[in-house]
Order: sequence, then structure tokens, then C-alpha cells
Amino acid sequence: MSTFLRRNAEPWITELLTYFPVVILQGGRQVGKSTLAGEIAIQNDGHVITMDNDNARASAATDPAGFLSLHASTGAREPLVIDEIQRAPELILAIKESVDADRRPGRFLLTGSADLHRIERTPDSLAGRAVSVTLGGFSQGELQGIREDFIHAVTDGALESHASASSLSRADYPGVLARGSFPELQQLPDRMRAVWLDAYVSSLVNRDMAELMRLTDPARVTSVLRLLAANQAGELVKARVSKQTGIPESTLTGYLTLLRTLYLTDELPPWTPNLARREIGRPKVFLPDSALAMHLSAVTKAQLSTHDEYLGALLEGFVAAELRRQQSWSQSDFQLFAYRNSNNREVDCLVELNDGRVVAIEVKASSTVRSSYFRHLEFLREELGERFLAGIVLSTAPDPARFGDRMWALPVSSLWELG
Repeated sequence: MSTFLRRNAEPWITELLTYFPVVILQGGRQVGKSTLAGEIAIQNDGHVITMDNDNARASAATDPAGFLSLHASTGAREPLVIDEIQRAPELILAIKESVDADRRPGRFLLTGSADLHRIERTPDSLAGRAVSVTLGGFSQGELQGIREDFIHAVTDGALESHASASSLSRADYPGVLARGSFPELQQLPDRMRAVWLDAYVSSLVNRDMAELMRLTDPARVTSVLRLLAANQAGELVKARVSKQTGIPESTLTGYLTLLRTLYLTDELPPWTPNLARREIGRPKVFLPDSALAMHLSAVTKAQLSTHDEYLGALLEGFVAAELRRQQSWSQSDFQLFAYRNSNNREVDCLVELNDGRVVAIEVKASSTVRSSYFRHLEFLREELGERFLAGIVLSTAPDPARFGDRMWALPVSSLWELG
């Protein structure tokens, strides 16, 4: 992109570096980790080394202790940014040894395009020495220069005082979804986005996955990813995916883990509070980038304009992804879940705050909000009592409206506009 956009997680990462010796910045390829880490290094007079460089990677693998003594010795510029650390896991133990000898904060900022806690060949978790931050692609607020915080706004009473009409109509959301969150996609025309996304997936399945898991079949992994994209934000039923792809469940489990490790997919785990002792324990799976989900499922903006079922599924995944990104900087500590019980009472996205309060969210493609959309939210309100903070239906309708006790209809754009 020609214009540098500030990342909302930057102040939080900078603050963490004042308390901890190692901060790990993880996220998918091409979401902007290297750019952000480089910016933090510049602001703090740090130094950047990338493990995508063949010479640097060979040196780190051959003599990790010597590599660190050269770049992270006393008096060296800090933080030392080691970009794409998953490509040189040999450095992890050397970093652990270095930190144990010198626990000053702000020594290392590591970036990784694979979840280090899920990689089998990661020799140590750096527990007690490192903290992690997950960076996604651009949030809608970041694209507009806004530090949005939807859940904190809800807890802070913004539903009563700051809920306002959206400038977006239903016709605008297909374009928002098609633009996605990858920095490289923001200024590309539709045809070039498709070319970029094809190359992106090909690179991941043919190189990055092969580095993490031997005997990976790129065609089979791609077929699993396409199927998940076509069922965006749907429940993960492994037996069904196995049948549809012809991949044994034992192999499929490894592929699903691999996709999550590389941040190509994410999950909303099931929320099981035993309200009626019959909750369904299946996660919902979504692709964090809406443009990639559209591309892999062969859904176009024109189709979204006329088919609510396509738009609804993509919007549900979009909402989950936006809230996941906001977790990295929100003033409220919260976790994301999905909820469904055996009576088919289902809530698309359930937000549980660290004090036990709950915000329940339904996502609808419709530009007309009906009272029936609230029936499962009302069930949770009755079951949870005072723990239930708000039930919210997010839709393409531009105007907010109240639908009874702690029940609200809001435009999807409230995710970045509320408060």
C-alpha cells in the first residue's frame, strides 16, 4: 500500500516490551507483521533480522548461540527483531538461554507466520519468558484510521448513548467483504485480487506447509480449505468433511491443525456452561479473511448482492474475524465462542468477559430486522439472568433499534463505529 496505516495493536506491543524480555508477534503470512515489527524497531532504535534470508537462516541453524551472541550481546540495539522465527526454530533454545542470563525487558521481538505453540519442532515454549500477540489483517477501523473497540463500547454503555445510523447499506457490504483484510489487496482490482490470492494459497500449501508437515498432499489440503470456505462459519463435523473430501479422519485432523497453525483458518470453540446440560461441543470454523473465503468458494460480489444465504455466512465469519482482531487491543478482556444446544437453540457468536458477563451476537444478511431474530438471545437472557449483558443482532439494516430488555439491533458497521 502506498499509504502507511497505523496498527491498533502497536501501543499494546510497545507496552509489553517494557515489561517482558520476549514478545512474540504471530499471524498469517502477508498480514503486516514484518512492517509493524520494523516500525517498532525504528521507534526504539532496534535491529531487524529476517529468517527468510538464506544466509541468516543458515547461520542461525548452524550456530544459534553464536548467532545470538553476535546480534544480541551486551550493548546491542534492542529490541532485536527476528522475523519469521518459525523458519529457524533452533534459535528458540538459544533465546531461552540468553534471557535466563539477562532478563531485561524489551530484548527480543519475534515474528512468526505459524503458531509456535502448534509446531512440533519448536524446542521450547519460552513459558515465563515470552508473551504472544496475534496480528490479523487490517481491521475495518484500521483501514479508516479508527481504534475501534466494540465490546468495550458495549460494556461502557455506548448502546444507550452512542448507537447511530450507518452510512452503509446492504449493497455496500459485498464490496467490504471482497476487499478483505490483506494489505496487498486494498488497492487491487477484482481480477488482480484473484491472481494474488491464487499465488498466496499456492505458496502456503506448497512451501510453508511442507516445511511444517512432511508427506503433506497440497491438493488434498487445498480441497479441505475450499470446503471450509464454502461452509464459512459453519460447525466443524469431521466425519462430514472426511466423506466429502475422501480424506481419512486421521489424516484430516492433521490437515485441520496445519491450517490453523498457518492462520488460514480460525475457530470459535463451543461454549458449554451446562445451562441445560445438553450443549453441542463442536467448534465453528471460519477463514479470517473474507476475500480469501469468497475466492476459494467461488462466490462473487454479484452473487452476494442477490443471495442472502451467501452473504449471511460470509458476514458471520467477517464479524468473528473483526472481533478476533479487536482482542489484540481491546480494553476489555474477552473470549469468543459459539453456542448451540440439542434443542437447536443457537447463537452465532458468544462473547464472555473475564468477569463472567456475556454479550450474545446474531448475524443476519437481511436489511429488515424481525423480532424472531431475538428468540435464542432471549433464551440466553432468561437462563443467564444478570450475567447477560446484551443481546445484539447485527444486520445490514442501517438504523439501530431497541427490541426489549437488553436487546438491540445494530448495523454490522457498529463493530468499528460504535462509541
